[in-house]
Amino acid sequence: MGLLSRAALTTAGAFAALILLFLLSLLTGRVWLPPAQLIHGLAAPKPNLAWLILSELRMPRAVLAGLVGAALGLSGAVLQGLLRNPLAEPGLLGVSGGAALGAVIALYFGLSAHFALALPLMGLIGALGACALTLSFGQGGTLTLILAGSAVSALSGALLALALNLAPSPYAAYEITTWLLGSLADRSWDHVMLAAPFILVGWVLLAMTSRALDALTLGEAQAESLGVNLNRVRLLALVGTALSVGAATSVAGSIGFIGLVAPHLVRPFVGYRPSKLLLPSAVLGAALLLFADIATRIIPTQSEMKLGVLTSLIGTPFFFWLVVRLRRTAP
Repeated sequence: MGLLSRAALTTAGAFAALILLFLLSLLTGRVWLPPAQLIHGLAAPKPNLAWLILSELRMPRAVLAGLVGAALGLSGAVLQGLLRNPLAEPGLLGVSGGAALGAVIALYFGLSAHFALALPLMGLIGALGACALTLSFGQGGTLTLILAGSAVSALSGALLALALNLAPSPYAAYEITTWLLGSLADRSWDHVMLAAPFILVGWVLLAMTSRALDALTLGEAQAESLGVNLNRVRLLALVGTALSVGAATSVAGSIGFIGLVAPHLVRPFVGYRPSKLLLPSAVLGAALLLFADIATRIIPTQSEMKLGVLTSLIGTPFFFWLVVRLRRTAP
């Protein structure tokens, strides 16, 4: 079977899993409704209880899970190709930390209490600010970009810790901590409409890097000799990541490991050409986050488990396995 056929089959399989998980997400919730009742609610006069649960609670949550997961998976695949680093993911360049810091500022100063969408808006502003810092200090090559991103991540982490330390009340500290754990609970169509345009624009920018990423597998000097503008590629990748992952983080909180895991899961089936990796990584990222979000609702805990906690519990063993594998294969 040719590589193209394997890539197409992998993408089709990921799409099938995504559709199945999306439908399952609509049927899953803390309040159990039989599938027959939900289907009847679609045809019955509206509004009715089943229709309201589907349209106002579960549908926006499922759509947002797909958008956020795809943004994380696609950006992870692009950054691994750009930096030629199998451990690269959106948090490496400070974007996730910047988005989290912006959202925490909205919580700290009480902006979210006066304006419901202040939290996601400030999260997006924080992501773009982190991107600007990383770009301004990361001129000069891949290593410089990684170091600049690490510095921005460290700065964001320090300021987050400071906000927790100086929280004006225990309730504010609890609210900040809860948001940082990541969740899609209680998200509405307003969150979807706010995040979706930025995520979609980010996807377009990230997709524009595909040919350059293929050339970069030969090395930066060889890519430049083929006519690749490295500064343009870095700008597209960073701004695309800032828009898509920043918007995702601003509405869902910190969600780790999806951007790292998704590209590695599909790479054995599609090969090591970065352009072939982008679409299946995005689709699988969406499926993985939907699966994790469904799990948070069915795991029997007193209160719903936070999504970021579950993805970290699942992703950390994979990360250790990846490190061990790289150590074994390293020269």
